[in-house]
Amino acid sequence: MERFPAPVFPAPLRRGDTIAIVSPASIIDPALVEKASASLSLLGYKVKVMPHALGAAGSYSGTVEQRLDDLTTALLDPEVRAILCSRGGYGCVHLLDRLAPLDLGADPKWIIGFSDVSALHALMASRGIVSIHGSMAKALALYPHAAPFNAMLLDMLGGQRPTLTFESHPLNRDGEASGRLVGGNLAVLQALISTPYDIFNDAILFIEDVAEPIYKVERILYQLRLAGRLDNLKGLIIGQFTLYNADRNFTDIYDMIAPLTADLTIPVAFNAPIGHIPGNMPLLHAAPATLTVTPATVKIHYPDPNQ
Repeated sequence: MERFPAPVFPAPLRRGDTIAIVSPASIIDPALVEKASASLSLLGYKVKVMPHALGAAGSYSGTVEQRLDDLTTALLDPEVRAILCSRGGYGCVHLLDRLAPLDLGADPKWIIGFSDVSALHALMASRGIVSIHGSMAKALALYPHAAPFNAMLLDMLGGQRPTLTFESHPLNRDGEASGRLVGGNLAVLQALISTPYDIFNDAILFIEDVAEPIYKVERILYQLRLAGRLDNLKGLIIGQFTLYNADRNFTDIYDMIAPLTADLTIPVAFNAPIGHIPGNMPLLHAAPATLTVTPATVKIHYPDPNQ
């Protein structure tokens, strides 16, 4: 695992800038893309829906070549300043080795998404490029701009670095740590261990997942422990794990996670508003950050570049 390159923040968006909508993984409901496009247009952005964003090839929005062409074209288009992934699902991993030869730092773009898009965030992090782990087309289509998660996302695109604050949890481990903020969907991150996109080293890690049985999440966390990945963390943020069932061992997934993190000498925050939930709050992925966990609140803060 190599240390992170120096952080690179894509340029802030301004009215009139172009946002491309791509579907790098699974099929998306075209109505959601249409509504998200209209929402962004109301804010003064130009929206470019890539040719295969509304397509279908099996469970994917297109063949590997079609999805790769859409994303590559958006990444290399000088008019495109941000890339909104329409949804996750599965399929982003198909694109990683084909995107690797691109000089992504020559004209860095904001990439926005979560879930399976965690693979693309890991790619950008391997080049030091900051991206936005946040909601996608559905949130912009169904919720107003003023909804907290949409408002914070739009602030980030505009160049701001807003602090995320949420209530403390009884299982937390208090403390403060600084490091590069990385993470995303736990199952996707597991699949990237020991690849060029293994992003755990010296990081504040955040994790979330959906529809994974408790024992499978436990298995992944044991793998991270046995591989020494948890030992190298600066801090740990445990987001939302949704659509799972209680089993004979645990009724709540946090009760399983707590013993596996009890011996860590780093701040640990449970119940972060991050994941497959309507109020999925955005994070600046691969950005330098400070995690502060107190008995009352948890804060994820980004240093002011002017200080």
